[in-house]
Formats: sequence, C-alpha cells, structure tokens
Amino acid sequence: MTTNLIDIQNSDVIMATSNMAENHPVGFLWVMKAKERGAKLIHVDPRFTRTSAVADVHVPLRSGTNIAFFGGLINYAIQKNLYFKDYVVHYTNASFLIDPAFKTPTDLNGLFTGLEQTGKGGPDPHVAERYNQGSWKYQLDAEGNPKRDLTLRDPNSVFQLLRRHYSRYTPEMVERVCGIPKQKFVEAAQLFCGTSGPEKTGSITYALNLTQHTNGVQNIRALCMLQLLLGNVGRPGGGVVALRGHANVQGATDLAVLYQDLPGYMAMPFRDRHPTFKDYLETETPKSGFWVNKPKFFVSLLKAWYGDAATKENDFGYDWLPKRASADAYSHQHIFVDMYKGKIKGFLLIGQNPAVGGPNAKLAREALGKLDWLIVKDIFLTEAAEFWKAPASPPHRPAADPKNIKTEVFFLPAAPAAEKDGSLTNTMRLIQWHEKAVDPPGDVRSDAEFIYQIGKRLKRLYAGSKAKRDQGILALTWEYGDKEPDMLQVLKEMNGFALKDITDKDGKVVYKKGDPLSTFVHLTDDGATCSGIWIYTGVTVNDAEGKLVNRAALRKKADEKDYLAHGWGFAWPANRRILYNRASADLSGKPWSEKKKFIWWDAEAPGASPDKKGKWIGMDVPDFNAFLAPDAKGGDNPYIMRADGKGAFFGPLADGPFPEHYEPIESPTKNLLSKQQNNPVAKIWQVPDHRNDLAGVGSPDYPYVITTYRLTEHHLSGVMSRYLPMLAELFESHFAEISHELAAELGITNGDMVTVSTPRGKIHAKAMVTNRFKPFIINGKKTHQIGVPWHWGYNGIAKGDITNDLSATVGDPTVYIQETKAFLCNVKKGVV
Repeated sequence: MTTNLIDIQNSDVIMATSNMAENHPVGFLWVMKAKERGAKLIHVDPRFTRTSAVADVHVPLRSGTNIAFFGGLINYAIQKNLYFKDYVVHYTNASFLIDPAFKTPTDLNGLFTGLEQTGKGGPDPHVAERYNQGSWKYQLDAEGNPKRDLTLRDPNSVFQLLRRHYSRYTPEMVERVCGIPKQKFVEAAQLFCGTSGPEKTGSITYALNLTQHTNGVQNIRALCMLQLLLGNVGRPGGGVVALRGHANVQGATDLAVLYQDLPGYMAMPFRDRHPTFKDYLETETPKSGFWVNKPKFFVSLLKAWYGDAATKENDFGYDWLPKRASADAYSHQHIFVDMYKGKIKGFLLIGQNPAVGGPNAKLAREALGKLDWLIVKDIFLTEAAEFWKAPASPPHRPAADPKNIKTEVFFLPAAPAAEKDGSLTNTMRLIQWHEKAVDPPGDVRSDAEFIYQIGKRLKRLYAGSKAKRDQGILALTWEYGDKEPDMLQVLKEMNGFALKDITDKDGKVVYKKGDPLSTFVHLTDDGATCSGIWIYTGVTVNDAEGKLVNRAALRKKADEKDYLAHGWGFAWPANRRILYNRASADLSGKPWSEKKKFIWWDAEAPGASPDKKGKWIGMDVPDFNAFLAPDAKGGDNPYIMRADGKGAFFGPLADGPFPEHYEPIESPTKNLLSKQQNNPVAKIWQVPDHRNDLAGVGSPDYPYVITTYRLTEHHLSGVMSRYLPMLAELFESHFAEISHELAAELGITNGDMVTVSTPRGKIHAKAMVTNRFKPFIINGKKTHQIGVPWHWGYNGIAKGDITNDLSATVGDPTVYIQETKAFLCNVKKGVV
C-alpha cells in the first residue's frame, strides 16, 4: 500500500474494485469522508453491493477481465492526452529505451518476445513454457546508464511500447471482453482519468478480488501503471490502496510468512544461485537505489538471529539459513499437492484452516489424511483439525473413514488476541500494539509461547551436537523470558539495537551497547548492529532519560497540524505515511499545486550540517534523502527502492513486462484480444485421481462464471465467526447468489436448494435470487455469473458445504496464488 487510509479523504475520485463497504468498513469511513468533500466514487465489481449503493458510478465487469479494463483506461488516457506528462517523463521509466529486439503481444498475437518450450515429459511436465527475458532490457549508454528520449517519441521508448501494447484495448473491445457497456466504460474513464494533473488526484483500492487469478500480480501491476500514468502515486489523495484480508496480513508478509522472503522483503537464498554469502550479496544487491544498503540489513538480520555466534569469519551464519532449490516450489498449493503425493510426512498448522479456506479444499483434506502426523493450533476445533470427519464430496469423494486414515492428529488450543500481548500491522503498514486483557483459560497457550518453547526444547535436544545441520538451532538467540516470551523484548530485537558502543566520525558515542536504533540508516554490515526486520527500525526508541518507548503503543489522534496522525502507532518505514512522496513535488522541488501540497524543498531550512542549507519538509517524513537537493544527482528519483529511481511501466515479471489480458484457466469464451487463450506460463498442477480436472473453454457442462466472496457477518474460513451464536444467526445457512434472469431460465425461486458443481466437486446451498447480478453480454453472447461466499464448513454452529471444494489448483506464475475469483460451474435446481 503506497498511501494511508486517512489520506483517501483527499482523493478527488476513488475507484474501488472490491466490496470495500462490507469487507473493510472501517477503512471505508475515509471514502465517505472524501465524498462529503465532493469526491466521486467509482465501483468496479460484477455484483451490486453496499459499496455500489453509495457509488456515483457502478461498473459491473465479468470476473477475470480486470487487465482488459485497466488496459482500456490506460489506452483511453493516452489517446485522449489525459496523462500527467511532466510526471510521466521525469518520474517514470517511460522515456527509457528498450532493446529493439523486444516485441509486445500486439506484434506477436498475445505473446512477448522469448517464449520457450521447456519440454514435456520431464520431472515437471505441466510447466511447458517460460520466457527467455534476454530482450526485456534497457538500451545502455557508454557509462552503463539507460538511454532516454524525453520527448517520448522514440518507437523503442517504454512509452511508445506501452501505447502500442494497449492500442488494442479500445472501449469497444472492453465491452466485448468485460461485458461493460461502452457508454458506461467511457463514463468511468472520463471521470477517473480526469484526476490527472497538478490539481487533482485519484486513488484505487483492491483486495483479493484482483490477486486470486492466474495473472494476479499483473492485475496489480496494471492498476499501478494507470496510477503512474495519471501521476497519482506519492501524492495526497492518490496511491494504490491494498486492502488486506484480515488485521495482520501485512505484518505476516513483512515478517516472512511468504515462502520466498526473509523479513523485510529480502529474498530467501537459492541453493544453486547463492551457495555462499558473497554470492548472495553480489547477486541480490543492486548498484544503485536504496537497496544498495541490503548488506547492512541482511547482516543485521543474521546478527539478530544468531548473536555472538554470527561472525565475519563464518559469514555471519549464512550457511545456517535454509536455501530454496527452486522458485517453483514451497507455496501453499505446492505443499498440498506434494502432501497428496505422499512427499510430506508431518505438518504444523497454526492459525489456518486449509480444509475450508484454501483452493481445492477437498484435495487439502485428503492430503492431510496422507500425513504421519498433524499438529493444529487454533482457537476452535477447525475442519482441518477434524478433516477425518469430512462428509462426502461428490462426485469422486466419499465421506472420510477414520479407520482408513493413518494421520495422528494433535490439537492444541490457542489464545486469541485479547489473551496475549503483541502487535498487529494493518493494511496501511501501521504497527499497533495491543495488551493482554485476560489470561488464557486452562491449557490454552499463545502461539508465541508455543513457538518459544519448541525453540527452547530443540536447543536442549541438540545441545552438544557437532552436526553442521544443527548449528543454526544451537546458535539462535532465544532468551525472551521463562515461559511466555516478553513480546516487547521481541519487538526491540525486531527494531534493532547496538551490539557495542557506536560512535560518530568525531568519536562521540551515538548508541551505547543495547540501545535501540532510531533509524535503519544506522544499521551496519560489520556486525555492530542487529535488526530482526529492518523496515520496522524506529518502532522502539529510548527517550531522553533512556527509557524504552514503544511507538506502536502511541495513541495520539490526528489534528489540524497532523492530519495523518503520526503520533498514532508507527507506520513502516520510518513512520512514513505516504510512500514515494518526493513525487508530490515537481522537478524543482515545488509542490505541483497549492491544493496538493505535501512535501517540498525548502532551500533556506537548516541543512545536514551547520554550514549548509536546504531540506525537504512538509506533512510527512520525506521518502527520500532529506538533504538531497532536487537539482543534485538523483534528486529527481522518487522511487528510491528501484535501482533506476523511476516508477516502472516496463517491469519484467515471469509472464511479461506489461500486463496482458488472458482469460482465466476456465472461461466461457475464447480470448478476444489474441490467439493466446490463457497466461502461457501460468501454473497448472497435475494431480492424480481426478483431483484437479478442469473445464474446457465454453464448456456446455459448466456454462456459468462463478466468483467467491466474503460477507461482513463472517470472517475468512469461519473459524472466528461460525462458532459465535450472534454471528452465526445473522447468516445461518450457505447460499449461492444468482440473477433473476438465470433463476427464470432454471426454474429456481428464492430459497430453493440448488446444486453448484465444477469438475472438482459439488456443493448444495440455498438460492439467493437477486438483482445484484445481471447477465453480461460477452462478444454478443449472454453470459451468466453467480457468486458464492466461502465461509462455511461442517464444524461450528452455522454449517454448510465448503465452497472451495469447487475451485482448482492453478496459480499465478510469479507468486502461485490460486484462481478462485473466476472459474466455471453449473447450477441445477434441487439437491442433485
């Protein structure tokens, strides 16, 4: 998330692409604040919801066609000359020149240059294609810098390639692909593209509605590119608003719950690419941009984990880190396919319910039955804990028979948030501390205590071992208290502190040994500092008396002097509320306009030393060297985390440097934009026993589009809501939402039981016949879409069939997220 929810109130236009009013109602407060100030709201969603009800424009589109929609907006902005040219020229890579050998899908009928066959019949026959990215690069001058054309006219410039790439995405094509009437699309395009320029800004929100697709990463890239084109990043009222699925998704990803990352978004090493510490740093550290500091962050992380055992002589314990064998491994979907195939023997499941919440959930339940042992730690007995009680799931799966399941299951009751100290990092990167209200009852333990005690027992178990594989465990710094770890002590380690007295160039002590660091700028690569996650540095500091201050626990509300509430919690990095905010000023450092004034260069402000003047000042912590003048080298590079300092229109990913529309793996129509039907490098797992069968294009057996979604009254897989009587009563039964038009065709009335089926399975639910869905006209043909929430399971008070029994094991090629927001189904009246 590049911005802050509070700042949405400064938007002139907000484009919500999910049901924000119902799924993120607290954040939606700021959308309503913006509307009170005259802002317009566009809601892009297949379904009419409470968000649509307060929107100025509702744009219904067929699920799975978001890139066609965003591409249409990009094309519209370019063709109508509505892009923010000064911003685009100076703050993005639009002017950079690309290798002439590179071609776009406009030239190659849906493909980028370099698609290669990897060969079928090998160890992974379902991955048949990948891109050779040899031509996906800048042209360089004699000094190794990208060549540029500031007029944006060179045919090999990123801008002209962008223009050519999206020239196919006309309003007429958007209508044919997305089902959005041309007039409605133009209305939305005029409104949102009108936010371009010095005086206006617009924001775009997204959630899992855009991520859970086989081109999920490119969906987000597309909306980011639109925002760059309009000059809507780094400026008040602009930005990309990522709406997370629950209170600590951001914190979980920050701290490396994602398999490919170490804390602070540093890459987990590869076995073959990074065999040594030197190889890792040389490969992963760019020559420019803020990531040149990666060695400091990485060494400080190793020192936080391994303490005195991490020395320069042993590469700070680098050899103790696990190494990835492949990028195409270790995701949720990889794990459960491997588990089903018998490759995984034991599984520790903490705070997750894949038996309901994961894709192809029946595959997950059957996979759990192939383990030797399973440990589940949760606040209720979940379906994952009792997968061995699973009812029948037609057409292929009978009810689970415990006699035939070898898995030994251990259930450990967990403490919810009110029964433990800790922090939550919410969607706007805001770390907020919460204190324990009551002790957990009986044998209930916090997750932190469980992990802490396992670590202590492992260290005792391995004590005295000389085996190389055990040394990382033995070296762990693992003293946070006796039984329950002191979470403030953990937070201090995450923040980072001095491991010895640190002095400045004049010999003055800046930090005494043990002092918390106030900024990640002070991290070092010589072993003098530690930090468990560099982006959190500054969350704990010492006050003037040397007392530790937990800034995550601060609760100063916003006021007229500080509308972004910098005194409430701590937003990483550096308590900065809007990222890339150097872009809120023009090339000379002046605000683009008085109305959108945010960060600017004050040439008379005290400088970095008493003999110098000049500093960036304003309403936020500058996301930039505060003393780097706008006319200095690099002074025009707002995007400091990129090596070239520019926002990226051209950004190579596994499936292309520009987002291209491909149909979902299961689609009711052929791809109208090219001959390439699906993402050519999407991941489709081959699972035995018909556990991942797929419907063909335009399948007569599965003629309807299905999407899944959430309700205000329930939460995720239902573990935190289906067991609570009051919430269970609000939505006591499972349902499928269908249009009046489809209901009439099938003879279904409101409240009838219906059967929803896919090649993977069936569910039974009540029909909710509603005007919220309308048929789409796709390439001249009527196409129906239904919606089914996914909170239900066979445990708890409110019970129902498991929606994710319908979804497939397919994934995005970059992060392998599932495609559960657009696939095919059939609907029949009654329990079939």
